[in-house]
Amino acid sequence: MAYVDSLLSKCTCFSQLKQLQAHLITTGSFQFYTHRAKFLDFCAVSSAGDFHYAVHIFRNISSPYTNEWNGILRGIAQSNNPINALTFYVSMSRAPCKPDALTCSFTLKACARALARHETLQVHAHVIRFGFDADVLLRTTLIDAYSKCGDLGCAYQVFDEMCVRDIASWNALIAGLAQGNRPNDALLLFKKLRGGNMEPNEVTVLGVLSACSQLGANREAGIVHEYIKSKNLDRSVIVCNAVIDMYAKCGLAGRAYDVFNEMKCLRTRVTWNTMIMGFALYGDGEEALELFERMGQAGIEPDSVSYLAAICACNHAGMVEEGMKLFDDMDRCGVSKNVKHYGSMVDLLGRAGRLDEAFKIVQSMPTVPDVVLWQTLLGASKTYSNVEMAEIVSKKLVEMGSNHCGDFVLLSNVYAAQGRWHDVRRVREAMKGQDVKKVPGCSYIEVGGTIYKFMNGDQNHPRWKEIYWKLDEILLRIREYGYVPETNNVFHDIGPEEKENALCYHSEKLAVAFGLISTPDRTCISVNKNLRICGDCHVVIKLISKIYEREIIVRDRTRFHRFKGGACSCKEYW
Repeated sequence: MAYVDSLLSKCTCFSQLKQLQAHLITTGSFQFYTHRAKFLDFCAVSSAGDFHYAVHIFRNISSPYTNEWNGILRGIAQSNNPINALTFYVSMSRAPCKPDALTCSFTLKACARALARHETLQVHAHVIRFGFDADVLLRTTLIDAYSKCGDLGCAYQVFDEMCVRDIASWNALIAGLAQGNRPNDALLLFKKLRGGNMEPNEVTVLGVLSACSQLGANREAGIVHEYIKSKNLDRSVIVCNAVIDMYAKCGLAGRAYDVFNEMKCLRTRVTWNTMIMGFALYGDGEEALELFERMGQAGIEPDSVSYLAAICACNHAGMVEEGMKLFDDMDRCGVSKNVKHYGSMVDLLGRAGRLDEAFKIVQSMPTVPDVVLWQTLLGASKTYSNVEMAEIVSKKLVEMGSNHCGDFVLLSNVYAAQGRWHDVRRVREAMKGQDVKKVPGCSYIEVGGTIYKFMNGDQNHPRWKEIYWKLDEILLRIREYGYVPETNNVFHDIGPEEKENALCYHSEKLAVAFGLISTPDRTCISVNKNLRICGDCHVVIKLISKIYEREIIVRDRTRFHRFKGGACSCKEYW
């Protein structure tokens, strides 16, 4: 066996592999199923092999052994059509040989890649029936499969039922929770892991860093980073990149830049791209472009991701000419453009009010514009109250079959801003007719290591009465500074008082009010919002930062807003 392994490891191309097969056949070694199985496995999954050739050999074996089935199954699971592994698994189950733990493992990996939840349940049943459920590695694969298929309940159940857990079991569930929109649970599981006698590793912290990034959990981010440094995990460039990304997404671009400058390992292109995008999210276009220049000077050629990050930075900073130059430079430097580059340019020109130029960019695309591009242009039409453009774009979206609530809301807001309530009602009726549901606004805030979630008009928090009293106080105080509610874009055709109430209890206002009553004076308040912050909330939070002398960071769907002393880092360009 070791002899065959040694020869296989020396094969670097398919012709050499075929020469080895000829050698094994002429020496009689190929008749031993253990040698055939090794050869099939290598041929099916190695870059030097050929999967179709491996299948051809397999079909000429009269009675394949389990290991030979497994070799082909593994190859299918790693192919572009992993769902085919399930059909192959069924065929194997009907063959004289019986599946083993590896068979189930490869099939579960195929289920995870194909997002086949129902099939994962079926294979899980087989794992129990065959008596493989005590296998820690197989249970870890089960957790990973359930997590990737979106069934975190079953993933947790498998985890809880394990008598013995290794770090790979823990890592699979933490990553699954972080990727499955349950980042808070991922952080809680990480705390539980650290409270035991097992030590988190590089894979663990990557999952936790992702959870912190999603939540914008500044305090937890700092704790995780300190742990990483204490265990020297920051010697890994992958971990450092994730830390930079985490701090950037938590609104701490300065700390992200500190990590970038203090790295103990060699920076990769991903490192530079991550930091440039961090500055972009923060709206610091000048720093982003300076870093983009330094990247080239350091001998690292910018790729399409680098250009996208730099153009996004120009977008958020209102640097229109610089963004257009970068877009043109891509052709000169031979860097291919994709729909995201075009989308960023449409957004850049649209934010600047140059809607006709943005429309021409869409029309100039070598591929068919996607829904997001038209939605971007619709958003710009709303910003500049361009009814004609909004109607043109809305028609395009309807033709493409878009049924997103945001499309209807933006168009209705364009009409509402012009007082065209008949058209607003028409859009609302269309929404009802197509059963379109408006995505509810929600915001997250971290206080004392706990993440709190607020919805628009939320009264579910135990301290909701105190929060509402604080909001009443805020409204009284900001009116002294000339605050007037921005009710022109409120969706409904209702009276002024009702419009003000609709604005007053937006989720980000509730979260900020909770932060004011729950944290010491002069400490920073950090809020994450799932949608774009509205104009009224932007004005209110600016005034709160001045009156209450608080720095407030709000991360919305597209960027960060850092409010301090009555001003915002976006410089009113968002």
